[in-house]
Amino acid sequence: MAIYRIFPDKDSFIFSETSTGNAGRDEILEIAGYKGTIDGTGQASRIVTKFLDSEIDDVINNKITLDFTGSMSASLKMYLADATEIPVEYCLKAYPIYIAGSGEWDNGTGKFLDEPVNRTGVSWVYKNGGQLNEWSTSGFTALTTGSYGTGTAGGGNWYTASNGESMEFYQSHSISSNHDMDIDVTKAVKQIYDDDLPNKGFLVKLEDKYEFYTTASIRLKYFSKDTNTIYPPFLEFGWDDRTYDQGDLSLLSTDISTIDIKNNKGRYTDEGKQRFRITARPTYPTRTFTTSSVYLTNYVLPSSSYWGLRDENTEEMVVDFNTNFTKISCDSNGSYFDVYMDGLQPERYYRILVKTTLDGSTVVVDNKNIFKVVRNG
Repeated sequence: MAIYRIFPDKDSFIFSETSTGNAGRDEILEIAGYKGTIDGTGQASRIVTKFLDSEIDDVINNKITLDFTGSMSASLKMYLADATEIPVEYCLKAYPIYIAGSGEWDNGTGKFLDEPVNRTGVSWVYKNGGQLNEWSTSGFTALTTGSYGTGTAGGGNWYTASNGESMEFYQSHSISSNHDMDIDVTKAVKQIYDDDLPNKGFLVKLEDKYEFYTTASIRLKYFSKDTNTIYPPFLEFGWDDRTYDQGDLSLLSTDISTIDIKNNKGRYTDEGKQRFRITARPTYPTRTFTTSSVYLTNYVLPSSSYWGLRDENTEEMVVDFNTNFTKISCDSNGSYFDVYMDGLQPERYYRILVKTTLDGSTVVVDNKNIFKVVRNG
């Protein structure tokens, strides 16, 4: 598998309207620009999230390996729960968080609009619980900054650049998009791995023109790590580890074919890697003189073949077909692909799909190959 996911160590969102309030255990993360309910002034909400250094290192060292880091991508992904009054076009921006020295921000145990206000962790004004260590609002260190509206000082600090590379990452949306978050943060993750950039997490916000907005209530709500759904946020790594050596096997070329998964056990623990083998042959083989059945002859799929995983219950693509990162490999035994079971949510059922091009036709194979990932222990 050339797709692997890690999940946040901590996440929250900070909001200017209750500038000392914490939402570290809220099931929702919000990015917003809206008119305040108290005095009608512009307000904003921003997301902060962090992934562990040890998990980033483990993915690159033990799964991707240095041989494939040249093709590696890392994307910050979140699923939309709800949205209101979104613009026809807008942009989300993500930055590595800046905190001087060895400091950190606290996750906290609050929820949005707790009464009384929960001040146990990160907020619009403070990095830490108990109203300690304010975010900087002036005198920024080189290549770092922050921004806030009139009367709403705070809002976090972040890098604008590091080691000659821009640290501003963005995703543009139109009104017709699904509005899920998918922001490529590869440059930052590589610098974090190389110890060229301190890992304090990422801050995600609306583009400047829609923060502190007063003519609409723009709210984008995403599921947090504390969600009770199957949609927690994650950092998704992708890399091209495909090898393609068909040996003496013939290439499948007809779209009248039989394609299936040979070794699906149907149940796997959420650990390690599973290699799925594909059987492929023409449905009606050409007659030949042979001492064995032509129906036992295995073929390999074309190089433009990909695998995907669909959630069996929601019917959403968990791993979509990707021309860079879900390529199907082959060796002298046939076509195959690898799936890291610990990169999937446990206690879920997944359906394997195969997409290929045969005789000029694009074919998506669905033979109801379903497996369940179960929690180990």
